[in-house]
Amino acid sequence: MDVFNQFFSTNNVMDATTAWKSLIAMIIALVLSLIITKVYQLTFTGERYSQAFVHTIIIMSVIVSVVMNVVSGNSGVAFGLFAVFSLIRFRSAVTDAKDIAYIFFGLCVGMTCGLFKFDLAIMLTIFGSFIFYLLYRFSYGKGKDTQILKVTIPENLNHENLLDEIFMQYTNSHQLRQIETTNLGTMILYTYAIRSKNTTKDKELLDRIRERNANLKVSITYMELAK
Repeated sequence: MDVFNQFFSTNNVMDATTAWKSLIAMIIALVLSLIITKVYQLTFTGERYSQAFVHTIIIMSVIVSVVMNVVSGNSGVAFGLFAVFSLIRFRSAVTDAKDIAYIFFGLCVGMTCGLFKFDLAIMLTIFGSFIFYLLYRFSYGKGKDTQILKVTIPENLNHENLLDEIFMQYTNSHQLRQIETTNLGTMILYTYAIRSKNTTKDKELLDRIRERNANLKVSITYMELAK
């Protein structure tokens, strides 16, 4: 109750100047978050694009700009609002690390606007957006994610090192995950977790394996798309 009394006390009532500055902060936060979301749309490489996520970045940036104005210099209100925000949960988990970075980006811009550091907020938006675009444009750190390779081998060809030479040539790493018999025990199904080299073509890898396993079934499943 003390927190709420402090929040609504006359000492915390904004004067006209502060109100106008807060309005300007919200407008600038809105414009800058629109720039951030445009960059997000341009650099998006995931599987499922969400308009709601874009709206979330914009709304949170504006709201945080107001929250920072309210809690600035008032530790009691800051702790009270922190307790309220700790109850908020996303309906679905954010699985893409880059999406989390964009949320944090929008929040930081909103916080900076709420502290009336408009020049710093603009510089942060321009510089951060430039970094995101460069990373996307030049595919920095690009690599193939883990794939699941399933190879069916006739029982009479079954030996542990049958595919080692191929793995050395076409993959950065490979690990045997499972062995099981199929077709009444006449076939052996091997399941590997592999990370292909960047230069490896899936068809070429499959063709080389088919040369070794008597042209039986071979499949590659992508656990995640490479970002």
